[in-house]
Amino acid sequence: MTRERAGKRSYTRTDRKRGRYIKARPAGDRPEDIAFDATLRAAAPYQSQRHADAANDLALQLRKGDLQRKVRVRRTGNLILFVVDASWSMAASERMEATKGAIFSLLIDAYQRRDQVGLIVFQRDRARLVLPPTSSVELAQRALQDLPVGGKTPLSSGLFLAWQVLENARRRDS
Repeated sequence: MTRERAGKRSYTRTDRKRGRYIKARPAGDRPEDIAFDATLRAAAPYQSQRHADAANDLALQLRKGDLQRKVRVRRTGNLILFVVDASWSMAASERMEATKGAIFSLLIDAYQRRDQVGLIVFQRDRARLVLPPTSSVELAQRALQDLPVGGKTPLSSGLFLAWQVLENARRRDS
């Protein structure tokens, strides 16, 4: 699965048999999800030669090299992952309130857009995934009710956990 472009809405090419058919490619060793229209167009120029060479009276003769598979694209949601420093040094209580507001406003229209929002908080000596990626406002309200602030700033732990969450989401969606 590969992204076409970055931005507000993402269109993703997919190898699954879901999504809108946009073009065809030679099937090669993967003769699945065959694009019949493109296969017929690929075989058409060779029909007179194949009829002359063949001993049968088939109206249409296809070869393995004529097979074309569908390339599909589908709309996918974006994962917005907040990684917030909740230590005292960063005036964390005001930032937490701003983060909660941003998460709730994103989740309100997340269902239609297929978006997900998550929150990682790092403080004291570790990072915690407070809100796993979700599109549920109710789940976010429960998870974000009471967020403690204070302690040191374990930045590397927060960034590493963010990488793990994003990598898991990428693997799940591919």
